[in-house]
Amino acid sequence: MKNFIISLTALLLVFATSCNEMDQYPHNAVSSDNLTEEDARLLLTGLYFYMQNKPTANGYLTQDVVGGELVRGGATGLKDPILLVKDLVTPESGFVSGPWDGFYTALYQVNSLIVSLNKLPDTSSRNEILGVASFFRGLLYYNLVSRYGEVPILEAPVSGDIAASSEAEGWSFVEKNFQTAIDYAPVFTDKNYVSKQAAKALMARTKLAQGKMGEAASLAEEIISDANFSLADFDQIFRGKANREEIFTFANLLNESSVNLSASLYSRSSANGGSYTYAPTTKVMNMFEPDDKRTAISIDMQETNEVINKYSGGEVTTDPIIITRLGEMYLISAEAQGLAKGLGRLNELRKFRGLPSVHPATESDFIDAVLKERRVELLAEGFRWFDLVRLNRLESDLGFERKYNRLPIPAKERSLNKLLNQNSYWAN
Repeated sequence: MKNFIISLTALLLVFATSCNEMDQYPHNAVSSDNLTEEDARLLLTGLYFYMQNKPTANGYLTQDVVGGELVRGGATGLKDPILLVKDLVTPESGFVSGPWDGFYTALYQVNSLIVSLNKLPDTSSRNEILGVASFFRGLLYYNLVSRYGEVPILEAPVSGDIAASSEAEGWSFVEKNFQTAIDYAPVFTDKNYVSKQAAKALMARTKLAQGKMGEAASLAEEIISDANFSLADFDQIFRGKANREEIFTFANLLNESSVNLSASLYSRSSANGGSYTYAPTTKVMNMFEPDDKRTAISIDMQETNEVINKYSGGEVTTDPIIITRLGEMYLISAEAQGLAKGLGRLNELRKFRGLPSVHPATESDFIDAVLKERRVELLAEGFRWFDLVRLNRLESDLGFERKYNRLPIPAKERSLNKLLNQNSYWAN
């Protein structure tokens, strides 16, 4: 796509201090036609950097904003979620186009590496790098398809116009990439490295998104039973302490990051400061049950300001960005198995979080209970909007217009790519 063309060598201009995934110095330049496995492994460092930074802070917070969980902070902000979404979600909005640009910018780098890898001999080392790169491409397309619906599918760097593919084709491409990652990525060693287990976790998420419940449950159960992982308390997960819950997390170190979620969520009243761009709604502040161990880490009061508390850095430092963790797997398994078999997983998670068991009588009541638990467990982690979308509840639960079940294709992208039509939700 014309506005995303970036040379492969640009990927290599990442400072060594930004390489939280690998303590290696990236090359200054390399020809994609003469790439070696050593070059490819150094290039991989740059992919972590691009994948972490390019979605922008708004990209990570999109679903909680459009899902009605956040409103404008400050005394004069938009306090009605519907009004805020109408203000932010338009084809011309930077809120919509910024993450799109970021996803496709990162995709160009991922595709450049994959194309180069495909020219190398088929070795286990080369295949591991391919597995990690495919994980990143799957994650990018998961975000693109779930948000925008009909998007161009690119398997190599291109500069011409290209039409969008159907959502079904998009989901198929996501699965294809996660399967390659499952086949070839290394086994889990550390939460800041892509692994087979991380790929399985995101494949479970992808299957759930499409209603493929049996496959979603099976994959989630594989992760739950994996000896590398166990549930952890929120003060360990979101305060940088050692834990075994995180499956894949961007370290997002201050010296490498352009993404600071806490700066958008904390207020000037906090010790670390913040712009207070977004604040939790009153409903979010009141949704936690008594004795819920997640409450204090999830929400807080800073003087008179209600804030999301999962990211504590404020304007002083950055916080890790969790892509997937074990709590999500419990909830995927529960939902995918249904009331008869999934209730145990739901209540197991609730018990660990300090809450009593629930006893829904019907499948509908069970889905309500799971959705409520996902809302509390995964607050401000980028799930709420698509949970409502995939369960066909955005309009009924929030009163939004039908078109908000997708984000619009950015207007500036359509002006650059003459073959790119608006998606069906926003076409009229």
